[in-house]
Formats: sequence, structure tokens, C-alpha cells
Amino acid sequence: QFTPDMLPADVIGTQIFNAGEGSCSVRQGPIFSNLVLADEINRAPAKVQAALLEAMQERQVTIGGQSFPLDDPFLVLATQNPIEQEGTYPLPEAQLDRFLMYVQVDHPGAEVEHQVLHLVRGSGRGAAEAGFGGGAVGPVPEKRIVEARKQVDAIHMAPALEHYLVQLVLATRDPSPYVEALAEKVEWGASPRGTIALDRCSRARAWLCGRDYVTPEDVLA
Repeated sequence: QFTPDMLPADVIGTQIFNAGEGSCSVRQGPIFSNLVLADEINRAPAKVQAALLEAMQERQVTIGGQSFPLDDPFLVLATQNPIEQEGTYPLPEAQLDRFLMYVQVDHPGAEVEHQVLHLVRGSGRGAAEAGFGGGAVGPVPEKRIVEARKQVDAIHMAPALEHYLVQLVLATRDPSPYVEALAEKVEWGASPRGTIALDRCSRARAWLCGRDYVTPEDVLA
């Protein structure tokens, strides 16, 4: 849970001095996990958010001049409140660039609101079986995730489609040759990480659809 009074050490860990032994030891923080949920990430100041940069890109953290590799697989999932609310800090561009995708979660519809009521009242089992929450999900073995990664990497993307993907990214940096009016509405163009992310997501969608090749619809989605 990210809060305004957090310190970087609360995320990555810190050195602890052992008076009896006269030496320092490293106490690892919650970043040393397979799945890290940074709840309300924009509640924390920029210094704490910056502590995640090395972890999300290099898959390692540095504590007291010593580097520690993170577990594999490693994934950071974050939520944030609207930046218009008081007490929030907008995420810097460098950090936003390290997230694979941004998902806007809107308010639920009337049917889901009813299901939420049933869950809160204690009749959650029936609501979950009806589709809310998707039911229980058991642990996934690491070897299955590694194998799925290999299969996604092996998905075929035609050269013409790869060119289309790259042109989409380039259009975010300079949209004027495509739609002149769009140039005033784009604040930041996608970085090379955006190209990599779009490629990975397109392959993953094709894999989820049971295909061994990428289609233009995968890129658009």
C-alpha cells in the first residue's frame, strides 16, 4: 500500500546494523516477489516511485552498493487514483514507460453493482459462480509460465505486419504526416519500449486466440 510517508527502503529493502556482530546485513523488501501489487502507486512521492525503475527494467535492485537479482517471473501490477485528487503525485514519464500496458477501469454497470451487493452481504459464492470474480484460481507452476513465454515468442509475425506495427509507433511521435490535427493532441510519443510492448501484446493475443501467427486485428486490439 503506497502512502505519502513511504521511503524507498520500504519497497526495495535496506541495510540493518547488527550491534552484536558489528556488521550490516541486508533486509529485503516486498519487491522480492513474483507479483508485486503497488496499490495507489501515485500516493507515494517521486523518490519512492523511482525506486521501482531499476527493478522493472533491469530485474534487480541495489542495496548498499550490492545488486540483488529479482525472482523470475517478476511482474509489477499498479493501481492509481485520478491525479486530480489531492495528495497524489503524477507518475514520471520514465516510470510510465516501464509498464507494459495501461488499463482504464470504469465504474461497473447495474448488473455488476447488484453482484457486488450480494458479495458484501455474504452471499458471495453464488455471485462468483454467476461470473463475478471468475471463481477461485489456483497457483500456476513456474514451468508452465516459462513454457507459455516460449510459445508466445515463437508466434509468427509477417514482415509487412511488423512494418505496420513500427509505423504505428512512429506515428505517435510525429502524427502530422498522417493526421495533422492529431499532432496537437499527442504530448509524448511512444518510446522503443512501446514498440517492444506492442509486439509482445500482439503475439500474446494471437496465442490466447489459439493461433501461431499475428493478424492486424491483434495489433489493433
